[in-house]
Amino acid sequence: MSTATTATPRERLRADPARVLRTYLVTDTAQCGDRGVLAVVREAVAGGAGVVQVREKGSDAVRGELVRAVVAAVGERALVLVDDDVELAVAAGAAGAHVGQGDGDPRRARELLGPGAVLGLSASTAAEVAAAAVVGVEEPGGRPVVDYLGLGPVWATATKPRAAAPLGLDGLADLVVAARDADLPSVAIGGVDLARVAAVRATGVDGICAVSAICRADDPRAATAALDAPATTAVAR
Repeated sequence: MSTATTATPRERLRADPARVLRTYLVTDTAQCGDRGVLAVVREAVAGGAGVVQVREKGSDAVRGELVRAVVAAVGERALVLVDDDVELAVAAGAAGAHVGQGDGDPRRARELLGPGAVLGLSASTAAEVAAAAVVGVEEPGGRPVVDYLGLGPVWATATKPRAAAPLGLDGLADLVVAARDADLPSVAIGGVDLARVAAVRATGVDGICAVSAICRADDPRAATAALDAPATTAVAR
């Protein structure tokens, strides 16, 4: 069976979370500039991004059009997720959604998405990681409704000015251990760029999320490939 074509998005993620989540693009319309989000997304996926989270704050019509275009362009090669809007993810045929701590009950998000979609959840404390590990678990050995955690911010960033206090590398490492103990894959977000990516990967996190490092790059494909390169794992913290 070809996991790329016949498995559900959730199955694709579970089959190899470290590969799927390794390099994860979060879009930013302003930072993509005149070339547009879709062009950056295409180049990033060509460079190795396994997940694209569409973060667009425009009207419902604009957001829907963008998500559908991204799904059509790269949906067979990468998991396309929608930021904070489960209903749009379903309507646009996305692979799933990513929600924050203030975006409602993840169990309701799972009900709307269905069993085969991917659901990510932001976490910035050990308590939030622990809660994510049990939400929706009805019996011993059961799986939570959440599929992976977005841990951060690692460093302060202009794209999320009202985010929680930065974790730093040591704080991130602690949450990575907590997530692993909870059997949840994790990605790090917040200020991750080429100069920092090796240290971030050295914490043991499954993947890194990049916004500015890809969206602002002169060559998004090359920037993504550099972030994704095996050499970016081998540098000690």
